[in-house]
Order: sequence, then C-alpha cells, then structure tokens
Amino acid sequence: MQISHVALWTDDLEKLKDFYVKYFGGKAGQKYVNPQKGFESYFISFDCGAALEIMSCKDVKSVSSKTCLGYCHAAFKTNSREEVIKLTQKLSEDGYKVVSGPRVTGDGYFESVICDPAGNLVEITA
Repeated sequence: MQISHVALWTDDLEKLKDFYVKYFGGKAGQKYVNPQKGFESYFISFDCGAALEIMSCKDVKSVSSKTCLGYCHAAFKTNSREEVIKLTQKLSEDGYKVVSGPRVTGDGYFESVICDPAGNLVEITA
C-alpha cells in the first residue's frame, strides 16, 4: 500500500495551489467545482506518486488555533541538506514563517518546518 493523497481545507484555494506548485514542484490538475455545494478543489500531484488535495467550501470557515489530535504536518524530502537550507531561506525571504530549523533533530533527520499560506505545518527534510 501507499498513500494516495492527503486533503487540506483552505479559504484561499488559488494561493495554496500556487504555493505547492512553486516551492515543492507539484503539478496542479484541473480545478473541480461543485456550485451546488459551494465546493472547489485541486489535486496537486508530486513525482513520488502521492498527491495533495486542497479544498475550499463555503461552509468551512474556521481553523483551530491550538495544537490538537489529528493531522500535524506534511513532509517533503529533498536530495540534500543544502536543498533544505536553500528552500527554507527562499521561503523565509518570500515572507513565509519558519517555525524551526534547519537543524538536525533528535532522531537524526535534517529538517526545517515552515507554515504554508493556510498555516499548515510543512517539514522540509533531507
């Protein structure tokens, strides 16, 4: 088995799509729109075969501001520590929040953690 996709809600579908395409090399499929439900989504595919479904719906408005059980972060693996450092610097320069790193974690990963435009945590690892 392998993960097919992970889905995220957002209130700015185009901004989130552009973020994952620009910084993580995703390829956005066609936008799906269901006007009756006020629902829109994109599937963003990645070379590894997994995808990210980003979704927007008129009825989904709030986000939890506290850490809670459930989804925590998505992680993207680069080919080197240098790529982690470069991408983290680029994201920081472009105004995205760097939560931690780049650093070696206690379990031996080299990573940084940033926030995407919707506030979701994204790890960049080597």
